Amino acid sequence: MALDPETFDQLIDTVRRFVSDRLRPLEAAVEEADAIPDDVVREMRALGLYGLSIAEEYGGLGLTMAEECRVAIELGRTTPAFRSTFGTNVGIGSQGLVMAGTPEQKAHWLPRIASGEVVTSFALTEPDVGSDSGAVKTRAVRARDENGADIYRLSGTKRYITNADKADLFTVMARTGEEPGARGVSAFLIPRDLPGLSIGHPEKKMGQKGAKVADVNFDDVVVPAANRLGAEGEGFKIAMRVLDRGRLHISAVCVGVAERLIADCVAYAGDRKQFGKPIAEHQLIQAMIADSKTDALAARALVLETAARKDLGEDIVLESSAAKLFASEMVGRVADRAVQIFGGAGYIADYGIERLYRDVRLFRIYEGTSQIQQLIIARETMKRGG
Repeated sequence: MALDPETFDQLIDTVRRFVSDRLRPLEAAVEEADAIPDDVVREMRALGLYGLSIAEEYGGLGLTMAEECRVAIELGRTTPAFRSTFGTNVGIGSQGLVMAGTPEQKAHWLPRIASGEVVTSFALTEPDVGSDSGAVKTRAVRARDENGADIYRLSGTKRYITNADKADLFTVMARTGEEPGARGVSAFLIPRDLPGLSIGHPEKKMGQKGAKVADVNFDDVVVPAANRLGAEGEGFKIAMRVLDRGRLHISAVCVGVAERLIADCVAYAGDRKQFGKPIAEHQLIQAMIADSKTDALAARALVLETAARKDLGEDIVLESSAAKLFASEMVGRVADRAVQIFGGAGYIADYGIERLYRDVRLFRIYEGTSQIQQLIIARETMKRGG
């Protein structure tokens, strides 16, 4: 159920001020330290940002998809690492549980996820498995413990897992059957403290400093059968539903970053003078600003329309992939134009444009590469008869 308009407007205003007054001044420091300050994390928890998508009965804000996308756009106006701090709790790290969890699983985990007490992570990618996500090799073998209780013994490695360094709960895709491909994959809720689970050293990345990714290793981890999400063999289906939703959220973040970049370009072009006048008065600069604004408006419209359709219960597999494809490619174009408009200053760290240029490159890769989105869009279009 949507929030009443006045309450939602207050939420948007609060998030907007938090981004502009609290987060943006910290961007350079976060880049330098490659870490989000603990006091900022506490403020995010207090604002309810960890529970945006979780129902009110479990302590979350229970936003609709359209509302969540509007909040994500606001959060996109600063370094994406800030949003990633709680993004897995809002999206891929919690939504498998929301969609397929038992009442007992939800009651145990969701209140603590919504409050930020528990940080979640989504473990699908492996060293040899990326875009072909139905080919996971991590294996969960059914067995019984010494007391006769049903368990799984899980072994394998997951790679480039967002928030793995601080996650308390992992949604893990593992092969439980002998069937090849997606039909043999199941989903599990795996707490960090189970014996045999270890976290690798965080990777050094091109951008989004402060948001860590690392390997997650499972060495004969004993997982109670009660921790399985859904039935055996339903893991791939759960993962794809989670990613459909996650793609739409990331698309909204892309819109926010693009709007931030456009605003920075307009301000800089109004101040910077060349040939005796502000560069904003030169038509080729205006053309780049016009193209960027048109791109951002189109992406915003596609994202919000798709979110509204999801809230109506419609199938948005095609539309969420289209939004992810267009918005992530769009923000890359806008960032490239921003560097060009800023000229030499765009290449210098002090202005922040080069940082955002690096940050947005990841949007075209995670939650499914642009090429995977193209395949999904083509497949779904042909399925629907054009």
